Amino acid sequence: MAGHEFFEPADRKRPVADPTAAEPLAADEPRHSCDPAFKHGVVVGFDGSTSSERALAYAIGMAHRSGSALIIVHVANRLPTTVWAGCEPPVFVDVPDHRTEVLGLELACADYLAEVPWILVERGGDICHELEEVGREYEANAIVVGSTHGIVGRIFGSVAGRLAKRAKRPVIVIP
Repeated sequence: MAGHEFFEPADRKRPVADPTAAEPLAADEPRHSCDPAFKHGVVVGFDGSTSSERALAYAIGMAHRSGSALIIVHVANRLPTTVWAGCEPPVFVDVPDHRTEVLGLELACADYLAEVPWILVERGGDICHELEEVGREYEANAIVVGSTHGIVGRIFGSVAGRLAKRAKRPVIVIP
């Protein structure tokens, strides 16, 4: 089983309840419904880099050994807008990231994913927050990420390090 699951970015506005409508919107409605077949699976952050490819290989083996599914997460970049409206705080917008579609096509053609059921989830926002959020939604057994190398990781802190500090489930960092 293979597939793709593209969600709306988290910062998009939700519909406002119509006071004249017969049924109001549920306030405690979950953010996304997830396929029960992927519950208690292995979440892996994937962006096509060498370290994320290693993390994916490890996560595939982990999911295969445990008989669970694989939730592959690609988090799109976000940048602050350059124009502010009056004195309001800056608004974050999703940068168009067509890499998710390219990654999805590459993964769909990959023979090494044939052994486990998998799904590709696209999110926008902070990588650590989104990986943990997907892990929570799918009640994941673990989150697998590749280590960050380079100056960006040294300045801002690595995704793996920040995720390991805040996650509520096991985080496996693959060098």
